Amino acid sequence: MKSVILSKKYTILFIILLLSELYIGFFVNDTIIRPYIGDLLVVILIYSFIRIFIHNSYLIIALSTFIFACLVEFAQYYDVISWLGLEDSKTARVLIGTSFSWIDILAYFGGFILIILVEETFKRKNIQPVL
Repeated sequence: MKSVILSKKYTILFIILLLSELYIGFFVNDTIIRPYIGDLLVVILIYSFIRIFIHNSYLIIALSTFIFACLVEFAQYYDVISWLGLEDSKTARVLIGTSFSWIDILAYFGGFILIILVEETFKRKNIQPVL
């Protein structure tokens, strides 16, 4: 039986980002951190979660994460919260979101680019990356 090797670095990063995103989602109501930094970080959060378990190409995982984030954003355009009957759930509204925005997609792209830059930098220096 093959054992699963979990990445300790990505696990720690995931926990830190998850706590940060929950704090931003529930307690921050500003015009910069919540709408832009939160969206940028969510791509890195999802990426780090996947990297806990999957150690393949970071580029494929990063791109898949970006595409997934875009799909969630387009689900907001089609009001998936209402379709699921979750209009009154603050948690669902925070996790899924409620309004489509091209700027959110740009923020997701920023997270994707940040992942690539960090991974490439560590790869060139032959250091184990954190992202």
